[in-house]
Amino acid sequence: MSSMASILRRKLLHSRAPLFLQIRLLSSSASHFQTTSSSQRRIEKILVANRGEIACRIMRTAKRLGIRTVAVYSDADKDSLHVKSADEAVHIGPPPARLSYLNGSSIVEAATRTGARAIHPGYGFLSESSEFAQLVEDKGFTFIGPPASAIRDMGDKSASKRIMGAAGVPLVPGYHGSEQDIEIMRLEAEKIGYPILIKPTHGGGGKGMRIVQSQNDFVDAFLGAQREAAASFGINTILLEKYITQPRHIEVQIFGDKYGNVLHLYERDCSVQRRHQKIIEEAPAPCVTDEFRSHLGQAAVSAAKAVGYYNAGTVEFIVDTVTGQFYFMEMNTRLQVEHPVTEMIVGQDLVEWQIRVANGEPLPINQEQVPLSGHAFEARIYAENVPKGFLPATGVLHHYHPVPVSSTVRVETGVEQGDVVSMHYDPMIAKLVVWGENRTAALVKLKDCLSKFQLAGVPTNINFLQRLANHKEFEEGNVETHFIEHHKDDLFVDPNNKVISEYAYEAAKLGANLVAACLCEKERSALQESHSGGSSLHPIWYSHPPFRVNHNAQSTMELEWENEYDSSSSERLMLFITSQPNGNYFIQIGENSAHSSEVKVSHLGDNSFRVEADGVTNDVSLAVYAKDQMKHIHIWHGPHHHQFRQKLGLVLSDEDEMQHKMSFETKSHPPGTVVAPMAGLVVKVLMEDGAKVEEGQPVLVLEAMKMEHVVKATSGGYVQGLKVTAGQQVSDGYVLFRVRNE
Repeated sequence: MSSMASILRRKLLHSRAPLFLQIRLLSSSASHFQTTSSSQRRIEKILVANRGEIACRIMRTAKRLGIRTVAVYSDADKDSLHVKSADEAVHIGPPPARLSYLNGSSIVEAATRTGARAIHPGYGFLSESSEFAQLVEDKGFTFIGPPASAIRDMGDKSASKRIMGAAGVPLVPGYHGSEQDIEIMRLEAEKIGYPILIKPTHGGGGKGMRIVQSQNDFVDAFLGAQREAAASFGINTILLEKYITQPRHIEVQIFGDKYGNVLHLYERDCSVQRRHQKIIEEAPAPCVTDEFRSHLGQAAVSAAKAVGYYNAGTVEFIVDTVTGQFYFMEMNTRLQVEHPVTEMIVGQDLVEWQIRVANGEPLPINQEQVPLSGHAFEARIYAENVPKGFLPATGVLHHYHPVPVSSTVRVETGVEQGDVVSMHYDPMIAKLVVWGENRTAALVKLKDCLSKFQLAGVPTNINFLQRLANHKEFEEGNVETHFIEHHKDDLFVDPNNKVISEYAYEAAKLGANLVAACLCEKERSALQESHSGGSSLHPIWYSHPPFRVNHNAQSTMELEWENEYDSSSSERLMLFITSQPNGNYFIQIGENSAHSSEVKVSHLGDNSFRVEADGVTNDVSLAVYAKDQMKHIHIWHGPHHHQFRQKLGLVLSDEDEMQHKMSFETKSHPPGTVVAPMAGLVVKVLMEDGAKVEEGQPVLVLEAMKMEHVVKATSGGYVQGLKVTAGQQVSDGYVLFRVRNE
């Protein structure tokens, strides 16, 4: 290693500047990596066997290194961002993952056709398939990941636990054997003692996981976990573990090269989860001692060395907050979704490390040289319906304006405005990643960025993430995997709480006032601009304020507030707008309402405004689009985001009129009607039409985005109108059946 590189490293290690500023310096310094031996050809073209944000992320680093990229895509992704970002793209099949992104032979064939020398699996899909890794190597390509043997040993959670147990790593009590007979598994569950955790032996992301509280629920949970595991990973084998009631989820990023060198890049806390999936991650973990951090890192390195590991990997531990003991949980033999928070605190590009290690180069630094600077958060932004239990949502991204990126703010995304979030894949839209000098500074930045992240067209979890980030216990770093459940009264708004409902309604009325003023100002500006320079008398009627004889111009606007806290109700607001002589707008809600305000608006261009109302000046942004014969209006002002609807003044054809009538009629159903809570695939029908059911009894199973949802009877009675069949696609709100009272 050159003396210049050594000097550079010493300076960086002692620098307090944001480490993400240093990534390009460190990672692009060729002297940090030894050159590849002449016998091994360097990678010049990579096929990315994935989609979405991780495909875009890999391509970005490859492009910086001068490496050409190949995308693969299904029918559903033919116009997606990762296809546009690649130098070449190959179609590999229809939308279902098992026929496209899980089809290893099609992916290898695409690499052959395009002349790619290496394949990067990303995360999910085939990234932890030892068979795929072996196939890639057997066909003469370089697999950018660990050896197939390590994937096989550590990807099989049962096998990995046996290996770790033999190595003396603490394990959670459980059953990790090969037997899968349901009766034997039920007996093993009784030996362990309830509550237990059912987990697929392969894959990750919380898919297929079930918490079972009693033996009465075991069979349904076990079979459901098998189905979900098969749909997500192609393997349906299951393991059982004792469920720790007060755990933290802490994982360690490890990295190895092909020369036996392994180091760790510190830990990440991923405890804040919903549906067993992480939504906010941070690095380093809060409220842990240096001694604990050191022991955790050493255990992770030992685990990797035990299986001859190289390239990127993550060793996950469950920490019992009662005893302080940590247990090996599993190893993810791939790049993690949350790897950017590690990059931010150590100043390294882990995708570049992956490529260089695959090229046969040693790690650029040793353990003592790994820096730790500042703190980073990642918030996963999903298309999902929070009030419905975080069910995935589908639809068009009519408006998509993420926050501006900088040296301390990253937005990892695989979509752009106008894209469709489909039912076929994970509903994650973006990852918002921020860095600060310490945890407090990073959290301030996270809150600010979440408030400015604009997205409309599908329901999202952004407002929920804001409430999480602002929670006192989260601010203090007191996190564990049941955080959301334990603080649900603070994080979920009860529509029956009159105080909170009134506060939300007042904020919505202010938002409606601002919407009305901004839309009027935008219309006036557009009309004035369209008639400027002409010789007609039009400009006098569109002056500011509008000219009227003996009175101020007035107009009305009816808006329907979509209450995100109570999806079953909406509030109609009638606004009366009067243009004032000074150019402001006097707005009153309801003819006899005392709620009124004078609003001053400056149109800054497009849908951006500077607004003064009630003595407070704010920047305001709008998003306006048409959907289902309605105009949808979103407004962002300060920390608030509100959504309104307005009837479109269109003359509908007979066909459109019928569709509109049907759409309207589906808003209200007879008592006992059960509708699809999300767009999805009917995977199993458990009852026949006319069957007698009890309240809460499962009737059918829906699957969307590789997650299963059991649809249950809302009351006791008899099932009527159950016409759906297994394999049928249904839309969100589709009538599934009705329960007639006995």
